[in-house]
Amino acid sequence: MNYYEIKKRGVVAVIRDAKRDTIVPIAKALQEGGVTALEITMETPKALSIIELLADQMDEDVLVGAGTVLDPETARAAILSGAKFVFAPTVNVETIKMTKRYGMISVPGAFTPTEVLTAYEHGADLIKVFPANTGGPGHLKAIRGPLPHIPLMPTGGIDLHNAGTFINAGAVAVGVGSTLVNCKKPMNDQYLQELTDTAKAFISEVEKARNN
Repeated sequence: MNYYEIKKRGVVAVIRDAKRDTIVPIAKALQEGGVTALEITMETPKALSIIELLADQMDEDVLVGAGTVLDPETARAAILSGAKFVFAPTVNVETIKMTKRYGMISVPGAFTPTEVLTAYEHGADLIKVFPANTGGPGHLKAIRGPLPHIPLMPTGGIDLHNAGTFINAGAVAVGVGSTLVNCKKPMNDQYLQELTDTAKAFISEVEKARNN
């Protein structure tokens, strides 16, 4: 499994504070809107159980992964629970190695050209430029100048206004957090419909930028 699984989807939903009893309706609402890559962050209570539930019930419909993975032990636990990709906020070489040992997609977080190259040289499939809003699309474009062969995905501060701009700057996909999924909101039919509509809007922005 490689980063093309994420690239072809274009948008990764970064889901924090999910609950077991609402994660499947959230996933289905996102899928209906075209967003089929779901990251469950590991600081979420019972995150492994939530990943396992999604992997069991929606394995054919969505690509489920783990986020905020800080060490190889957590990466292994997430993969054994069903995670197909492992996102991290930093570059941890042992986490990259563990993820690749199990044949899954490794996406460490980096901000500088040195960090980006270090992660890639140690086997990362895709580099998460984080926090993306600190440097903006210009920062990502600048990194791609000397390192055009390394796939980059901005995360942190991505919204409907800048998602397409990041794609135009060279991003292969975008990671979107609370501007897409906000688990603090009531999970009623109205919110789930809003979630589907917002997912469609993000997919539209990415596709529009790719077609420019």
